[in-house]
Amino acid sequence: MIGFNARSAWTIYKQELMRAFRTVMQSIFAPVLTTTLYFVVFGAAIGSQMQGGMGGVNYGAFIVPGLLLLTLLGESTSNASFGIYMPRFTGAIYELLSAPVGVAETLVGFVGAAATKSLILAAIILITATAFVDYTIAHPILAVGYVILVSASFSLFGFILGIWADNFEKLSIVPMLILMPLTFLGGTFYSIDVLPEPWRSVALANPVVYLVNGLRWTFYGSSDVSIWLSLGLTLAFLAACVALIAYIFRTGWRLRS
Repeated sequence: MIGFNARSAWTIYKQELMRAFRTVMQSIFAPVLTTTLYFVVFGAAIGSQMQGGMGGVNYGAFIVPGLLLLTLLGESTSNASFGIYMPRFTGAIYELLSAPVGVAETLVGFVGAAATKSLILAAIILITATAFVDYTIAHPILAVGYVILVSASFSLFGFILGIWADNFEKLSIVPMLILMPLTFLGGTFYSIDVLPEPWRSVALANPVVYLVNGLRWTFYGSSDVSIWLSLGLTLAFLAACVALIAYIFRTGWRLRS
């Protein structure tokens, strides 16, 4: 029985992480700048006009978890999908498949690097937010754990997307045309409790609502949906991604063709 090859996993992980630092303007500065603009427009400008805040929380602080999740979902998915797509595009994937590297090492390398990039961005964004809003984190340990869980889940999802895509256009379809709209409509800038029916029921069909509210609960101890429901759905999504990746490597779908 072949054990886990830590050196192989570390090599892939280091190579993917270094790729992000080689394009630091695009990988780090651009997402941080975009999120900073959201803080300026929504947190400082609009938030200053909302006297009662949102759900008893200052509006600028209220949107911090949502903006953090907006970045996490997009960057985790994009980083992981591009990371595995490029070896397929250049043909280097065949060298990886023929090497003594298992599924676990491949996932730790590619997915771990994508998740690490997202966590670095999350830390920078949280630090940046302190310049615009005064926020607190009620459950910091749970917040860190939840952010890691979401980063890992959507890095796995991005890995699947990178295997599925057969051109660069498909790499951007899901993050831009599906994830981003769902995130904006998922309670990033508002509480779904303020929505009238039937729009509140429609919003509850959006899976991102549960992700945003799960993270918001770790910040302020309250949310529109149960934290346990949010956590359960996130874990179920993680398990589904792992099962699908196991199937992909077992059958060689899109890898050997």
